[in-house]
Amino acid sequence: MRSDDGPPGLPYDDPIGLQSFAVLLRAMNAEFNRIAQEFAHAQGLHLTDVQALIAVLDAERDEDAGPLTPGRLAAHMNLTTGAVTACLDRLEKAGHIRRVRAASDRRVVHIHYAQVGREAAREYFRPLARSTDAARARFSPAELHVVVRFLSEMNQQLARVRR
Repeated sequence: MRSDDGPPGLPYDDPIGLQSFAVLLRAMNAEFNRIAQEFAHAQGLHLTDVQALIAVLDAERDEDAGPLTPGRLAAHMNLTTGAVTACLDRLEKAGHIRRVRAASDRRVVHIHYAQVGREAAREYFRPLARSTDAARARFSPAELHVVVRFLSEMNQQLARVRR
């Protein structure tokens, strides 16, 4: 046990201990960041642009929140409205998003993932999807349910830390 590397009483080499989780989550996050950075470079975008695309994609899956607006994106990404405007300009120019004025109030702009951009991302990330599927295939449905519960709880905890 190495008491200088973690909370007292927790073995450093425990495969399900806090230290092991931290190392594995950091490694996975680093790989995701590397892949996102490579996608950004291949598309002539900034990493912030890719993060905005992810927010647009996630917003489209969240029916309760409604369409994403530049203001909501700015708040989500902790950016100024000017920085978000520049980001959306780059994404629109590259064909990844489209801005649509709301029918009920023309001052309101909704951001949508453009089909061309969606197809480019799908093609680029296809190897990652295959790798994810190969990893999933090595687990039983019961184990995958536990993994999903863990990841969902992690996301909830991280959202609380952000606030």
